[in-house]
Amino acid sequence: MKTRQEGISLVGLILLLAVLGLVLVLGMKILPTYTEYRAIKNAIVTAKAAGSSAAEIQKSFDANATTGYISSISGRDLLIEKQNGETEVSFAYEKKIPLVGPASLLLEYEGTTAKAGVKPTE
Repeated sequence: MKTRQEGISLVGLILLLAVLGLVLVLGMKILPTYTEYRAIKNAIVTAKAAGSSAAEIQKSFDANATTGYISSISGRDLLIEKQNGETEVSFAYEKKIPLVGPASLLLEYEGTTAKAGVKPTE
């Protein structure tokens, strides 16, 4: 009597490890940009609360950017608008992550302090 063996073959294991390795490398490259994005979102909320004029908001953001290791944008890159009597701060930027040779990954980040997360209309 022959019994059928079950499990993963050596080729299947190598392919699985290659896919897991690729996902791990991508995650290690994307995680720092996402962490910076979250720091920027927190910094614009703090900057909005700290200042009433555009110059004060930009200065507060730049101070937070220094302590929060934010290098993708500065206070000058913020869009500061009055909307319904309230100051709203928003931003948008792209981050290009080189992968292999000419291949790269483009991430587009944006955020705002407006309620419901909707960017002010232009």
